[in-house]
Amino acid sequence: MMACAPFTQVMSSALALEKTMTIAYFGPEATFTHQAAIRKFGSSLNYSALKTIADVFVEVSKGRADYGVVPIENSTEGVVTHTLDMFVDSDLKIVAQIILPIQQCLMANCSLDEIKKVYSHPQPIAQCRNYLQTRLHHVEIVETSSTTRAAEIASGEKNAAAIAGALAAERYRLNILEKDIQDSSSNATRFFVLGRQCAPATGKDRTSLMLSIAHKVGALHKALSIFSRYKLNMTRIESRPNKRKAWEYFFFVDCDGHHEDEQLGGALNDLQKACNFVKVLGSYPNAE
Repeated sequence: MMACAPFTQVMSSALALEKTMTIAYFGPEATFTHQAAIRKFGSSLNYSALKTIADVFVEVSKGRADYGVVPIENSTEGVVTHTLDMFVDSDLKIVAQIILPIQQCLMANCSLDEIKKVYSHPQPIAQCRNYLQTRLHHVEIVETSSTTRAAEIASGEKNAAAIAGALAAERYRLNILEKDIQDSSSNATRFFVLGRQCAPATGKDRTSLMLSIAHKVGALHKALSIFSRYKLNMTRIESRPNKRKAWEYFFFVDCDGHHEDEQLGGALNDLQKACNFVKVLGSYPNAE
């Protein structure tokens, strides 16, 4: 298991050595992932926008970035499955989480009445479905690879608009016509901060685990009952296919507590006996 070191201590040590830290994130620039990274680390560090989530894992694993930021789930559109899949073979640890309220904006260099096309990534389009149907039902909706790309296109095309975050409007000098157009006022996205060392206990932590169980009746119930027996609050469970073996699955579980706590440590010992495979993905502060 990787050695633990305080998250803030690692950052302080880097600053003391006058080393500029590099934060890799799933890009491009001016996306919500970029915004989440800046919220966590500030604007004075080096940021590296990468094309894929896999690239973020590689950069941090090879030491070319100190930390990585990737999306894990949205409160309305669900889990980012590719991020989960990357943990199967990665030794990186989740050292922190970022919960970012998602405020979608309609931006353009024309008026609302002049819009003929709206560009955005499929997820923001889904998050703003009601708004688009009621306010812009007559316009063409065009999917793009990212919200940043949508803003870039809208900045150079007549009668075009984009749905993106305020950071994209600032970068491409677009006017924000309407703010908070997402259907759910509580829309938020959760991001993981990836590191090479696990985080220490704070007294209010969450732990993410990956489990693989035997393909037989009652195996999942037996594993999950361990959390109840140790009075551990399980906050999330997701299943993903085991790509190495057909019709078998990995289960990703979040629960309250730190893996070095006595209570969770006992549960982990029992899980090792009940499951084919148990992996601690990280313990990190359960606060934002």
